[in-house]
Amino acid sequence: MLNISELSLHHLTSKRSDRLLQPLWDYLLLHHLPLISSPFLPVLLAFCSYFFFSLPFAVMDLLGERVVFFHQYKIQPQRQPTLGMMAKSFLTALFNHIVFVLPSVMVGTFILPPPAIPQEAPALHNVFIDGLALLLLFDTQYYIWHFIHHKHTELYRCIHAIHHEYTAPFSWATEQLSIPELITVGLWSNQDPVLLKCHPLTTWWITVFSIWLSVEDHIGYDLPWSLNQLVPFGLLGGAPAHDMHHQRPSGNFAPFFSHWDRLFGTTVPLKKKSDVRSAT
Repeated sequence: MLNISELSLHHLTSKRSDRLLQPLWDYLLLHHLPLISSPFLPVLLAFCSYFFFSLPFAVMDLLGERVVFFHQYKIQPQRQPTLGMMAKSFLTALFNHIVFVLPSVMVGTFILPPPAIPQEAPALHNVFIDGLALLLLFDTQYYIWHFIHHKHTELYRCIHAIHHEYTAPFSWATEQLSIPELITVGLWSNQDPVLLKCHPLTTWWITVFSIWLSVEDHIGYDLPWSLNQLVPFGLLGGAPAHDMHHQRPSGNFAPFFSHWDRLFGTTVPLKKKSDVRSAT
């Protein structure tokens, strides 16, 4: 049964709140309670975000030099993903979700307590603060995990090497992961919001936003409107940093931000296109 924290549905329509998100939250509680209470919702959000965020960049890759406006920003223009490479990456992600993720969620519904659904919406500043905390925590966790798996040969070979099948990343390769890595990322994604006591709206928003950041890391284009270009002081690594990680896997281990790589001296700067051409 649903565990709804002090929820009285007949009070929702009359409840007044100065929180801007309260009308949206009341609507979801009144009309979509089974959906927002479902343990499958985060999986659905994550996979749909991965699919729809990746799709336009896949089209860009397939069009290639025929669309000069986009192709000029290609980080490794001499390496173009094929339709077969894209299909393999996407089918790997789809297989992992159908064969492992969905059954794991189903088992979890029998052994884990139902989620607590709060009656009040979060304040906007809490969405920002808690969301940033989630991103920073995940960034730290993955930096440590990533660093260890690149330094330990057997861990890399058995767990992380599948993600490095391609030297030039592309959008569909974002979730080309082994089952152990998927378990680790999924555990953090599910437990970090619980640890930080985040509101479901915050958790869902950060789920979608973090998938966008991950896809953008893998697109293989240094677009002038990418978040790493818009956020000042080089705080985000973006596609240039992660592209170099796939070219030279000895650095740029953080998934989103750049501070850990800077602090521990694992930053690898992006090669200029002229340097790449001369090396090929």
